[in-house]
Amino acid sequence: MRDDEYERLDGLALAALLRSGQVTSGELMACAIGLAETRGNAVNAIRYPRYAESQALANEWAHRGTFAGIPFLLKDAGLASKRFPTSNGSRLFANSRSLQDATLLERFDQLGLIAFARTTVPELCMAPTTEAADNQGPTLNPWNLSRSPGGSSGGAAAAVASGIVPIAHGSDGGGSIRIPASCCGLFGLKPSRGRVPMGPLRGEGWGGLACDGVLSRTVRDTAAVMDGIGGWEAGSPYASPPDTGSYSHCIAQRPSRRLRVRVWRDAWDGIPISSECLKAVEKTAALCKALGHEVIDSTPPSLNYSAFLQAYITVLATNITLSCNTRLQALGRALADGDLEPAMLDGYMLGQTLSAAQYADAIQNFHRVARVMQGTLMDADILLTPTLTQLPADIGWFAMRGTFQAFRERVGNYATFLAVFNASGQPAANVPMSISEQGLPVGVQLVAKFGREDHVLQLSAELEEAAPWADRRPDSP
Repeated sequence: MRDDEYERLDGLALAALLRSGQVTSGELMACAIGLAETRGNAVNAIRYPRYAESQALANEWAHRGTFAGIPFLLKDAGLASKRFPTSNGSRLFANSRSLQDATLLERFDQLGLIAFARTTVPELCMAPTTEAADNQGPTLNPWNLSRSPGGSSGGAAAAVASGIVPIAHGSDGGGSIRIPASCCGLFGLKPSRGRVPMGPLRGEGWGGLACDGVLSRTVRDTAAVMDGIGGWEAGSPYASPPDTGSYSHCIAQRPSRRLRVRVWRDAWDGIPISSECLKAVEKTAALCKALGHEVIDSTPPSLNYSAFLQAYITVLATNITLSCNTRLQALGRALADGDLEPAMLDGYMLGQTLSAAQYADAIQNFHRVARVMQGTLMDADILLTPTLTQLPADIGWFAMRGTFQAFRERVGNYATFLAVFNASGQPAANVPMSISEQGLPVGVQLVAKFGREDHVLQLSAELEEAAPWADRRPDSP
């Protein structure tokens, strides 16, 4: 198979070729590795490649699962794997190893997704860009090499946008799937809390904010992945409502009734939103109306956003301290110069000053925000917002400099509409609805009631059919 043939197809189309015998997993893996070595290196998206052993694995692969044996990439975010080390984007955590696979990794494997490398992340996955010093330079956006692909799943987004793989693993603790999906013109779903397993080595991430998922070029690929990886895991502290049925079947159907779609065009605290981001919202709202849905102009509910940001900073700083101290204990040494980038070092120091009462109060703040956010959809099915308040950031704009507090406040002004839905646990997706005058992707966010991924996926699929995006490709690298 030629590279141009490979990169034109989504995951399900490649799987269909595998099953028909027109191509082998080994041939697909050779395409993916070749593109990773050229385009992946050009945008600095690949970490911990295991090319030779993955090629050998693909050569002997027996078809199984929905995807039958297509190439796949894991995020360098600590997802436990016996095959792949991880660094979490940090020199302190470089080459961390696991003696067992995560439950999610086992589910990826059963789906027929063959991992061959990890993708780059910012340090400890705590930035909306991917510029970790541990990666020997920033990860670049294939649409414009002076811009960031977003973060923290920035390497995953850059790899999918570059055509290296049709689907890649991502995770989201405050927008880390949706931000890079918006920056790179991809579909990216943050599932409901508890929908995707996080065990067996951990039960939650960042006080219940974090979850795993994928980034893809098509809605149907994400729906098929969710059919395979979703479902409660024994011992998990959270559980989503039961699935409403196959997501793949769901998106093949028109909604059984007209959906009520609320639209937000304003942000809390007067945070400015670029005209390009608002244009994407207007385009999507008009398309929803043309598709027969009810569109309701609305404003965000009253919320002390600055207090929420402070609670978020408290939980992140606490987790920095816990993670780093655990790693240092395993290494048998104290923190050394150069272990952490400046803003992360400041976060580590901040975390050591925080009390248990402050952490508990932050979690209670999340719970209050959750009630507010879930309340916005009591009389509606979908909430439509900008994904980001600005176009993809320039490389260096979110460099890990200064205090952790100031750094995270800047992030809060950029990804204003995202972390609140990590607090509420609701499913939310970036839908790549527009291209700016500068030629950059612009996404919108669709949010549904807790446990109603079907509504997000179904409306996203309708929008995709009415205004296709999968064939939009960057000119670079």
